[in-house]
Amino acid sequence: MIDKALRQELLSLQAEDHRVREELLAENLLAGPYQPRMETVHRKNAARLRELIEKHGWPSADIAGLDGAEAAWIIAQHSVGEPEFMKQALSLTRASFQLGKIPAWHAAYLEDRIALVEGRPQRFGTQSIDDPRDGIPRPWKLADPERVDALRDSVGLKPLPPIPPPGPDLAIEQRRENEATQKWWLDWLASRGWRARSK
Repeated sequence: MIDKALRQELLSLQAEDHRVREELLAENLLAGPYQPRMETVHRKNAARLRELIEKHGWPSADIAGLDGAEAAWIIAQHSVGEPEFMKQALSLTRASFQLGKIPAWHAAYLEDRIALVEGRPQRFGTQSIDDPRDGIPRPWKLADPERVDALRDSVGLKPLPPIPPPGPDLAIEQRRENEATQKWWLDWLASRGWRARSK
């Protein structure tokens, strides 16, 4: 039975995430380091999701509805500042998928996101980063490029779109700014315990 209050709260948390993201996009403030307003929302949402999990277990579709379960998954995807919680969410989504309560791709995206922030190759090709040389987003490194489409199919995802070829180099000033932003993120991830500090 769907818990209407649980579903509505999850949707409200997701809506707040979306609202702040859209504001920051409009202000052209999402391309650089982690914006404090966005990080605050992500931390607040993760804290509340943790409380909801303690009370209900993972908010899967049977208790939160399909849209509520997806909202919980998005909140977990955005909890990058809290490694232990994000890893717990991956474990819970895997278990929930095994019981047929959520789509397999929920766990696949979380697994890939954790691989990305830890600096490991991803399995399903769901995570992309902007190349600092030409600014074009491309998939983060793949664990098994030859089998990635089969792996994606196994969790209900379409084949990986073609990877864009190299584009013209950005201006040197833009490349340096992109590289500085990339280093900022690597240092930030290290500060949260995801990986070693960059040199």
